[in-house]
Amino acid sequence: MRWLWIDRFLEFHRGQSARAVKNLSLAEDVFAEHFAGYPVMPAALILEGLAQTGGILVGEANNFQEKVVLAKILSARFQREALAGETLVYDVEILTLRPEGASIRGRVYAGPAGTPAASLAGPAKVPMAEAEIFFAHLDKARSQQIFGDHNFVFSGELKHMLGLAKMLADRADGAGS
Repeated sequence: MRWLWIDRFLEFHRGQSARAVKNLSLAEDVFAEHFAGYPVMPAALILEGLAQTGGILVGEANNFQEKVVLAKILSARFQREALAGETLVYDVEILTLRPEGASIRGRVYAGPAGTPAASLAGPAKVPMAEAEIFFAHLDKARSQQIFGDHNFVFSGELKHMLGLAKMLADRADGAGS
């Protein structure tokens, strides 16, 4: 089973930055046990959503030719908890992109469900969490021997989600012209 901790991309700027959103529904399995009566999103899953957003940004920068894996969380800070019923906005930017890997800076903003992402996130807003994450590109020759040509990191579902974001961006660009 593969869990996606982002619902959709709101913005995507190839090789630079991305913004994704996750709506935290009480119906999600994670809230049944964490914690009963006080449904809190585990910090590790918030980081996973941030890593998924950043990992897709890094992978797309190389046309998904590399197998990109989370190698290290260099730093992470949380200001508060994320609760069921809130919307999370993940903002990531690439800090470095090199043949052996990439690093990103990410910020997570939260607010009541239904709040427009633009009013939750941005330079003037205080993030509920921040992290710097390093991704490694697996050695092509060795990963080919172990995994073959299949890129297990970027499944069709993730690529489809990104394709929808690009289609919406193209429409917005066409409407503005």
